[in-house]
Amino acid sequence: MGIPAAFRWLSSKYPKIISPVIEERPITMDDGTTIPVDASKRNPNGEEFDNLYLDMNGIVHPCSHPEDRPAPKDEEEMMLEVFKYTDRVVNMVRPRKLLMIAVDGVAPRAKMNQQRSRRFRSAQEAKEKELDKQELLKLVKQQNGGILPPEHAGVVSKKAFDTNSITPGTPFMDILASSLRYWCQYKLNTDPAWGKLKVIISDATVPGEGEHKIMSYIRSQRASTEHDPNTSHVIYGLDADLIMLGLATHEPFFRVLREDVFFQDSKARTCRLCGQKGHEARNCRGEAKEKTGEFDEKETDSSPLKPFIWLHVSVLREYLAAELAVPGLPFRFDLERAIDDWVFMCCFVGNDFLPHLPALEIREHGIETLMTIWRDNLPSMGGYVTKDGHINWNRAQCILDGLGKKEDAIFKRRKEQEDRREANAKRRKLQAGGGNDRARHAESGAAPRKDGHHNPAHGLHLHPIAQFPKETPSAITYEMVVNRGGIQDTNIANKSAASVLKDKLRGGTSATEAEGSDTVSSQSPPLKRKASDLEDAARASGVASTTASHAATTAEGPVDTVRLWEDGYADRYYQQKFHADPSDTGFRRNVARAYAEGLAWVLMYYFQGCPSWDWYYPYHYAPFAADFQDLATMDVTFSKGYVSKPFEQLMSVLPAASRHALPDVFHDLMTNEDSTIIDFYPEEFEIDLNGKKMAWQGVALLPFIDMPRLLAAVQQKYPLLSPEDAARNGVGRDVLIFSDNHEGLYDEILTKFYSKRQGASRFKLDPKISDGLSGKVEKLSEYVPHGTLHYPLDSHAMPDLDYDRSVSLVGQVGVMAGLASIIHIGAGIQPTISVAQVALGGAVYLPEQAIFTWGCHLQLHDSLIGVTSSSSIWEHYSHAWASGYSE
Repeated sequence: MGIPAAFRWLSSKYPKIISPVIEERPITMDDGTTIPVDASKRNPNGEEFDNLYLDMNGIVHPCSHPEDRPAPKDEEEMMLEVFKYTDRVVNMVRPRKLLMIAVDGVAPRAKMNQQRSRRFRSAQEAKEKELDKQELLKLVKQQNGGILPPEHAGVVSKKAFDTNSITPGTPFMDILASSLRYWCQYKLNTDPAWGKLKVIISDATVPGEGEHKIMSYIRSQRASTEHDPNTSHVIYGLDADLIMLGLATHEPFFRVLREDVFFQDSKARTCRLCGQKGHEARNCRGEAKEKTGEFDEKETDSSPLKPFIWLHVSVLREYLAAELAVPGLPFRFDLERAIDDWVFMCCFVGNDFLPHLPALEIREHGIETLMTIWRDNLPSMGGYVTKDGHINWNRAQCILDGLGKKEDAIFKRRKEQEDRREANAKRRKLQAGGGNDRARHAESGAAPRKDGHHNPAHGLHLHPIAQFPKETPSAITYEMVVNRGGIQDTNIANKSAASVLKDKLRGGTSATEAEGSDTVSSQSPPLKRKASDLEDAARASGVASTTASHAATTAEGPVDTVRLWEDGYADRYYQQKFHADPSDTGFRRNVARAYAEGLAWVLMYYFQGCPSWDWYYPYHYAPFAADFQDLATMDVTFSKGYVSKPFEQLMSVLPAASRHALPDVFHDLMTNEDSTIIDFYPEEFEIDLNGKKMAWQGVALLPFIDMPRLLAAVQQKYPLLSPEDAARNGVGRDVLIFSDNHEGLYDEILTKFYSKRQGASRFKLDPKISDGLSGKVEKLSEYVPHGTLHYPLDSHAMPDLDYDRSVSLVGQVGVMAGLASIIHIGAGIQPTISVAQVALGGAVYLPEQAIFTWGCHLQLHDSLIGVTSSSSIWEHYSHAWASGYSE
């Protein structure tokens, strides 16, 4: 997930980092035949790319539960959707050297806490959704005289795919791995655009998050003496931290590819209950799908494809070069070190491993606040806060001290802004005429309603007449079920609702409604809310309704009892959030030190790889900036620790409701009251809104896993596993696949591993023969040269190939190595990354001795940041470079 709202903030603050992807589409002829995209031709975006990396979970999730069309009916259809989506991405980018497909494997313990929270929430939402479906089914049955046609029951009661299955160790991930291997081999055999590609598949059996496995590969290739510093990289994924990781590589030619998540589809979204188009979930009646054509042909997907966008990391580097420049430095300005510090500061506003500091919200210019403190203190600090992923704690203390001085003002300003927004919202509501129902009904004593209707059915939500489905007057919709509110007696409520609906369809008002209000008209305008807002609200209410909020609530919303804008907030915060004695300053210091350890862990994870697999932050909340003291005395070290096995991670992150994804031998550990770890799987848990408005923004107060206790319980079950299950619990390795179009490499591999002259079991790749790829590979036991390629799934939706022209290997591609914060350069030249690169479609290189020609490139900054003259920026740069270098 990365940093919340980071992409929106970056694209708004630095708009030129974003550009649309030019995409060729298949052409459908008049006779119905389709001409596919020929990706072997030049890229229509005007630039050729070497390497494409796919953070595969960002593809699997939208393919398994799409928002704009019915979900695939089974896992085999999901695989076909994954193939289709991946093919589209590859055709967009058209990599010429390498394609790496990385699926999330077992994550570090620090990440498991977030995964646990998301999966428990997901299970609660699924439970609420299923209850609502069953209630709708019951009401539809009632209105049909107790008879429910089978097709109705099939539509409404169909069990949805459990997205928690997209976790390492599940049968679904096994299917995904074998399907991806088949598909890549098939494309290497059949698609000319893939002919010279080398494909690396790192599936869920290989430990590590997908994006970090990709970064590990890039770092390892940079460590090779044969690495080409002009290599162009494109990484696909939806996580905002891909941007930070791209900066952390210090590769000059790096782009992030992603869907344009702000693109608004003009067509209605698919109903998330029955999977049909044409109505929203709130109006779902659970009806069977109407036939399409005489023989119920498969519906054509006419919804437009969501467009993609580039995020140019090189252009972001230019923006940061201008923003981070500090005049009058007593040492040499080093852009790479400054960017590293910027990435470090972004860690404070939120990431997947630590809660954000209370004073910092990215939407409230939290990063700008830290940048200002950094620029003000950089000259006196004598150097940069970070180096190659390590923190200088003396300098970090300066940044946190600066933030601590601003905290009180930040909290008060936040409260003032919230009060102003609420007042403006109420004023706009009144001006729109939909407003203060309490005032409009004060005289009658009627309960206020959001849509202007008095509700006689004990809280049953009623739509304005313009929104009501006219074609079936007796229809009972989903929203009637989920908004049933305070119904005390179902029969009375149904009677009352029927009366209201009957009168509405006649154009009048019910007797009850007429008694309750003299202002309601049948011509009231419909509520104006987007379908996405309704869906999101339904999801949010689903979570909120199954959990107890940590804070008191009123009709206006949750009450913030910490009151950060009032004196004494720190005592209240630690007392309510940590259940600590307000006078216990030692506890506050321990929390701050644990958080500081977390910052060190996150930074090393971004720049060097995982420093410890079992470290985690042991609190749900962050400390205040003012609580960080004496950081210079800290000695932060990490040990690699224990890498969990897939079933151990599943037992750590899955709720009992998702136990079907685990072998049966583990189920009693999650459900039996006598289980030694039953406390890890609560069915109900609190969500502390923590000053937020929506449940999804709150903090899920789940118990932390006691790993030694969990391992003891889980490992006792290992002897009971079947051979198939035990295999899923193993650790895998990356697979390298390429075709015989790589003649030199292909022949060398077959000679080394499969001829009479075969040598050692491990073979070191020669980058000169492998087109720049370095590393060591071994034989894949199940691979047979020139054998048959079989489609691994039962449906046979894809063909078998009698003669497989690809070769598959396993091994470590590249050498694990640390990453220095430098750009790799050729002899005697320094690469200058500029917006000109985007405009001209190539790199702009300047000799190091021609530094004074930077002025012409700095003028390009003018169009980015609105500077009228480049002279001031040039003075900053020339002074920085002339001032020498500092550690």
